[in-house]
Amino acid sequence: MTWLIMGFVLLFIITSLPSLWTRSILKKHSKPHPTLPGTGLQFAEHLIKKYQLAVTLEETAQGDHYDPIGKVVRISRENAHSNSLTAITTVAHEIGHAIQHQQNYQPLLQRTLLVERAQRMQQFSGIALMLTPVLIPLLHTPIIGLVTFGAGFIAMGIPVILHLSTLPVEWDASYNRALPLLKDGQYLSPADLKTARKILRACALTYVAASLSSLFNLWKWLRAIKGR
Repeated sequence: MTWLIMGFVLLFIITSLPSLWTRSILKKHSKPHPTLPGTGLQFAEHLIKKYQLAVTLEETAQGDHYDPIGKVVRISRENAHSNSLTAITTVAHEIGHAIQHQQNYQPLLQRTLLVERAQRMQQFSGIALMLTPVLIPLLHTPIIGLVTFGAGFIAMGIPVILHLSTLPVEWDASYNRALPLLKDGQYLSPADLKTARKILRACALTYVAASLSSLFNLWKWLRAIKGR
């Protein structure tokens, strides 16, 4: 029971605290900036033109992200119409992904391919897990157990692989693309650049937390299997 309680406490720390801190940082710096011209959407349009990126730009309600399959930079509504440091820094990060794609940054390309394959593997995993209760009474063979274990391992292991493969891609987009972009273009003052670094660090922590959480879930599942 003690280990179970400690496990839930650890899971809360890993998953909740970084997200809470990140939301606090983003909200703190989401107020309109007194000197920055233009909105996040206008800044994105400027950067796309400046770096001659073959991407389209969309406003979305699903959160800021870059879609490497459709080559679309999607900016959330709150950042699209704001000139806050959160908006400008977030746009620089997403444009950083588009620059990665333009330069054939291998970790991004590999992760994109991995996502496409992972979707097919998870579909197989889901079907296998649904069929297992039906097949066990019909087919008295240990192979069913192996299939069930394999399907479960895919379901629990793929998120680990995806999250771990995401870390270098996000880190590069933030620190090797977005920050130099903001600094070299003199879009932000030295003081605002320090704040942008803090925003990017907070966001990076959520990806680290997601990776640790998926590893923790895989460990719990393996312990449960071993205990049977």
